[in-house]
Amino acid sequence: MQHQNLKKSKLKIFVSLFFLLLISGFYQCKSSLEDGLVKNGADSTAITAADEELSAKSTGKNATLKSAFSFPFGAAVVIDRLEDKPYIDILKKDFRSVTPESSMKFGALQPSKDTYTWTKADGIVAFAQANGMRVHGHTLIWGKDGRTPDWVVNYKGNKDDFLKLLKDHIQTVVKHFKGKVNSWDVVNEAFQNNGKYKSNIWYKKLGEEYLYKSFQYAQEADPNALLFYNDYGQEFGGAKLQAIIDMAANCKKRGIAIHGFGLQMHTNLNLSIGRFSENLVKLKNTGLLIHLSELDIAVRDGQPEHFALSAKLNTALAAKYKAIVKTYLSLPVKQQFGITTWGVSDRNSFYNDSYPNIDHDYPLLFDKNYAAKPAYTAVIEAGKGI
Repeated sequence: MQHQNLKKSKLKIFVSLFFLLLISGFYQCKSSLEDGLVKNGADSTAITAADEELSAKSTGKNATLKSAFSFPFGAAVVIDRLEDKPYIDILKKDFRSVTPESSMKFGALQPSKDTYTWTKADGIVAFAQANGMRVHGHTLIWGKDGRTPDWVVNYKGNKDDFLKLLKDHIQTVVKHFKGKVNSWDVVNEAFQNNGKYKSNIWYKKLGEEYLYKSFQYAQEADPNALLFYNDYGQEFGGAKLQAIIDMAANCKKRGIAIHGFGLQMHTNLNLSIGRFSENLVKLKNTGLLIHLSELDIAVRDGQPEHFALSAKLNTALAAKYKAIVKTYLSLPVKQQFGITTWGVSDRNSFYNDSYPNIDHDYPLLFDKNYAAKPAYTAVIEAGKGI
């Protein structure tokens, strides 16, 4: 009897230990399972964040022109519009460089021989400085009489008088903005499409020397400024492009500073990207900086004088902008000075200057109400390599 009771006691102890071990194992498994769920949950969260980041990158979400490029993306600005809040807001959000559209041209700064007017240009520079923006000066000398003040075109004097006139204007302007304007279009549109110099007042009085002297005088006035030659049609190549490249080589031979080329790029949907790329390579081979300095893309070819921007044209505009920017980004980084659009929105485009309904063309990244167009997203995607 006593033996049986001992066996029963041992059995009870065994069963108790068994259940104790079973319960302990259950809680250990539960704990391990919970740990695994926590870990897997953290991993899942990380994957979700990565997916969101990838999605943001692919769509350009939260990106701006300012953040999408290593170089300053710029816009041509007009002082009077710096009182327009939507205009200012876009400039501050998206742009790191400004080019005065008209306020630094010869006639605007020196309307008569002994008079300089700085107020408008100074206002643009002050805005840029307050907002951490680069200023690109445009333009010291324009190779077209229609864009040169009448008092200069009608000026009476010999070669030395015109050299002094040229030097005084360039050096007065460059010194005034020294340390504030980072770079200049020294000479604008000096060549014809056939590669010959335009017969402007400067060429008539000084020959081709006026162009080289312009760069020399600008260099003397501010040795730290970057100096550009600016012109349209370089993307088409031919005699004009070759003349520009030869001119830059001659500057180098003479010890005169020229740092880069400004390609205006007032273009349209018909632009051949292949041809543009081919001629961009020719400029790249000089080793100088390259600036897409006045970019806009007209869509009005084949349209009536007044027309609405269709979805099809909007899509084509975005595709062309993206192709141009991607081609530009194929340049070595050290030669990418920047891209500047000629205006901020369609409301500010010179194509629409005399059209109160802003319906003659739609060449820029923002519409007349300052809303971003598909072209805006396309440019950002190009900047991000998408």
